[in-house]
Amino acid sequence: MSTADPQAPYANLLPDTVIDCVEQAGFHCNGSIHALNSYENRVYQIGLDDGFVVTKFYRPGRWSDAAILEEHQFALELAAAEVPVVAPLAVAGDTLLQHGGFRFAVFPRRGGRWPELGTRDERLWMGRFIGRIHAIGRVSEFADRPRLSIERFGDESVEVLLDGDWLPDHLVTGYESIVSDLLDAIEQIFIGVGEYREQRIHGDCHRGNVLWTDDGPHFVDLDDCMSGPAVQDLWLFLSGSRDEMSGQLRDLLEGYSQFSDFDYRELRLIEALRGLRIIHYTAWIARRWSDPAFPRAFPWFAENKYWEEHVLTLREQRAALDEPLQVGA
Repeated sequence: MSTADPQAPYANLLPDTVIDCVEQAGFHCNGSIHALNSYENRVYQIGLDDGFVVTKFYRPGRWSDAAILEEHQFALELAAAEVPVVAPLAVAGDTLLQHGGFRFAVFPRRGGRWPELGTRDERLWMGRFIGRIHAIGRVSEFADRPRLSIERFGDESVEVLLDGDWLPDHLVTGYESIVSDLLDAIEQIFIGVGEYREQRIHGDCHRGNVLWTDDGPHFVDLDDCMSGPAVQDLWLFLSGSRDEMSGQLRDLLEGYSQFSDFDYRELRLIEALRGLRIIHYTAWIARRWSDPAFPRAFPWFAENKYWEEHVLTLREQRAALDEPLQVGA
């Protein structure tokens, strides 16, 4: 069990501690350590005598051991099926390691760049990639990972923001009104779509979690894998105008369908899922505000201007629910 301070969970994760953890796992470090971009966890590239590894230190108290091991198992299943996902390395048969009061995993280092997805070929490739992940994802189910739900991403997030008095007084009533209207509309969309196939998905499938090389894309993080609809792993790759997103979606689904069936009713969920993500993202920052890394990374979060813009964004998203995205011709 971690002894980390929940208000500053990584205060004792000093460079010497990081190196000590990796060496206790049996790797011979050369003293090189480089922090990689990560807010939820702490991730470091560690130099070895014969190369590099990447070590992820899990945020204390966020996931149970069982949930982390399900993440690892999913990654290992994908890797075994030759799906390009960076899976954790096993040390004496274990992928979840513990030392110095921290839980961590060691991964091989894989380079690459964030994908542009600016061409049809790249979008087809990405669609095939996601289709392969989902084909494996349907083979079994998660028991300990969360599921994508309106309650978890919407209701609980709103409660965090209101109970924490995050909004300026003059915006509270307006926020309560629009977020209630938005969540009611989202619920009606889910009801209208009906029963959909809930399966193991990546869950946070955006370009920042993908690295692209000449050999194609690979995922480097399954930290938010969950049970949910397939479309959740597609819509975050869309950008631009509605017409542009419609064409991008067409290409992604064309590639996707080569490896996995897609229920086109789920397209109606895209704007609903976007609304839930907007609400959840703001609550995520609020939940983590006691971690010193968050005020440094998101200084605008405590400003009135941010909350005024947030309420406006919620109103715009409520209007977007009435215009579901379609697949381009």
